[in-house]
Amino acid sequence: MKEVSGSLVDHVLTIKLSGHIDSVNAADVEKEITALREENPSQSVVLDCDALEYISSAGLRVILRLKRTAGELTLINVQPEVYDVLEMTGFTEMMEVRKAYRVLSVDGCDIIGQGANGRVYRIDPDTIVKVYYSPDSLEEIQRERELARTAFVLGVPTAIPYDVVRIEGGGYGSVYELLNADSFAELLIKGKKTVDEVAAMSISLLKIIHGTVVKPGIMPDMRRTALHWADYLQDYLPEEKYQKLHDLIAAVPQDMHMMHGDYHIKNIMLQNGESLLIDMDTLCCGHPIFELASMFNAYCGFSELDNSVSRAFLGIPHETAVELWHKSLKLYLDGADDTKVREVEEKAQIIGYTRIMRRGIRRGGFETEEGRAEIENCRNHLTDLLSRVDTLLF
Repeated sequence: MKEVSGSLVDHVLTIKLSGHIDSVNAADVEKEITALREENPSQSVVLDCDALEYISSAGLRVILRLKRTAGELTLINVQPEVYDVLEMTGFTEMMEVRKAYRVLSVDGCDIIGQGANGRVYRIDPDTIVKVYYSPDSLEEIQRERELARTAFVLGVPTAIPYDVVRIEGGGYGSVYELLNADSFAELLIKGKKTVDEVAAMSISLLKIIHGTVVKPGIMPDMRRTALHWADYLQDYLPEEKYQKLHDLIAAVPQDMHMMHGDYHIKNIMLQNGESLLIDMDTLCCGHPIFELASMFNAYCGFSELDNSVSRAFLGIPHETAVELWHKSLKLYLDGADDTKVREVEEKAQIIGYTRIMRRGIRRGGFETEEGRAEIENCRNHLTDLLSRVDTLLF
């Protein structure tokens, strides 16, 4: 019958339901499902409800009986109207039920942000969507939504995703409602704010983030990540330099204060005078030196050899990005003198160049002239800095 069809792949029987299932045809639907199961012995059953428009109580009883005999049963691509029925009747508590996602196109949309895991597009004046690079990113999206919710509950101003969508052409995205908001990068580009104003707003929000304590295990420990970066370079640095790098990072005490992990002007929005964080998949905890290292890379490190990277990545000239970094660091250190600011900058650079060097090697940097130059530049900086810096703390 047209309401039921099935296929078996890797011991999973997927049965597609369509149209209406009610008292008129429920018995026939159940017979078709039973026949498919007999013809295709499986370890689990998936009901694909993408084309299912309506289900009555008679249809629900078919699913309930299937659950009792199939053991592992999952419903996927459930349309909103059907999902509401399943939720209201308690089926979502008895089995895994995955809601269908609306399809969204980002063709022609402006890119307002870009990070390690995805790009952020402006769909309209009120809405942005973060599109993940990985085509199978639902678990990643759920993790970021949980991190964003945690930060919001703890009092950090964050943009909260309200919908998950499928992206036309493949992949998934998270949708945020940001009414007429501009990223800090857009504020600079459009001349709405000066570098001094953006630096002040940025650091004000950053201190709120860094003043927030999280419970152990909720967010990744950035020190552990940085140690992995350092250990990756063991074969690419002189032994004594690698050992000192490792020891400096290991000596940083555990710190449960929140960090954003990828803090720069494209990941902060201004809405009605309030600064809001976006792109929350990098949330972590640790000593602020790790956050400052990430900021140094965003504003200076990644574009050090090729200044055009600043405009491509942040939308601003390299000179403006460097100015923003220095003014932000001084503000973060409460106006410390230049000697102190330089000392902290060098500590941040050690982590920053470690990350860039590792990234370059992992991306096949030795195979290109530009890649080799970047790796050698980082190695030279690290060799110099590690000969002078004896602690990452400040």
